[in-house]
Amino acid sequence: MNSKFFPALAVLVGTTIGAGFLGIPNAISKSGFIPGIVFLILIAIFILFLKLYLGEVILRTEGSHQLTGYAEKYLGKSGKTLMFIAMIFGIYSALIAYLIGEGRSLSYVIFNNVSYAFHISLIFWVIITVLTFIGLKALKKYEKIGTFFVAVFLILIIVFFIGKINIANLSYTNPKYLFAPFGVIVFSFLAFSAMPEVRRILTNSNEKLMKKVIIWGMLIPLIVYLIFTFITIGNFGTNVPEIATLAFGRFFSLLGVITMFTAFFTQSIAIRDMFRFDFNLGRFKGWILAAFIPLIAYIIIEVFKLASFIQILSVAGVISGGLTGILILFMNSKSKELGKRDPEYSIKINWWIIILMSIIFVTAIVLEFIF
Repeated sequence: MNSKFFPALAVLVGTTIGAGFLGIPNAISKSGFIPGIVFLILIAIFILFLKLYLGEVILRTEGSHQLTGYAEKYLGKSGKTLMFIAMIFGIYSALIAYLIGEGRSLSYVIFNNVSYAFHISLIFWVIITVLTFIGLKALKKYEKIGTFFVAVFLILIIVFFIGKINIANLSYTNPKYLFAPFGVIVFSFLAFSAMPEVRRILTNSNEKLMKKVIIWGMLIPLIVYLIFTFITIGNFGTNVPEIATLAFGRFFSLLGVITMFTAFFTQSIAIRDMFRFDFNLGRFKGWILAAFIPLIAYIIIEVFKLASFIQILSVAGVISGGLTGILILFMNSKSKELGKRDPEYSIKINWWIIILMSIIFVTAIVLEFIF
């Protein structure tokens, strides 16, 4: 298989499997396993179509952009502004969640408690900020390594915990919290911001691999989420912590460390490149904005206890995911008219599809705030 396929796939999978992955079992434990899994599968299919629509937009467009650049090209200044809001809110929320999650996970791994989470988060931020400055070459290397270790840890969790599953933990439902998993699940599949990075890897006549990368880039996280949620809730029922890997002990908490590391890395580069390419701020200024804003927000949230790990994921998922998804639908429609490049694939779209999917997103946002 083409050597570009696996680096591109690793970027998309590594970005997708991050903090949301660790929050899914806790969120689904509130609604019950069966309804939660139904949501998981349906949302995965929904997001897959959106990523295919976005991939087509990227392939129809010449030059390097982030999502804000594509929105400006096809939806004008107002589209760019809305996409900017969606990206800023979504990616910065993700980076804040990663800082919270990494601090707790590493503190638990090293000290067997989370008492040092805040200090370790700051150390982690320093390391990842340096790597973000290095750029895309480092991204390719660490994403492939991270994806390999995720697979290894998942296999080990299956081996050690599959025999301890209690079926009773999987059979209950709680209608009161039926929609509790929605926002976290949406968040866990987003990774829209990684798509332009995938396109940059698939240069020099490798664009034909884009569709395959997107499909596998959704299928692999879905399988991982299904297995991980089944094992976690099957073992711990409603006693699943917000960061699910903490339930498995110190060694297996390294899985959370790795997934958040790779996802933080890719998201930081995405926000850096948005400022760099779409706002012409240059590489250094883009890096500064990508690094220091989430750090400041994290410190404020932690000091004043403004939001929990799950709350950040859930709200970010429905708001950023909903707004970005709606914009992608309109961008795809316009790119079919205005795109300057013949894409390697094309997905049918019409106004009925746009209206229906937009209604679903708006409904999800309303339900998130109600429940």
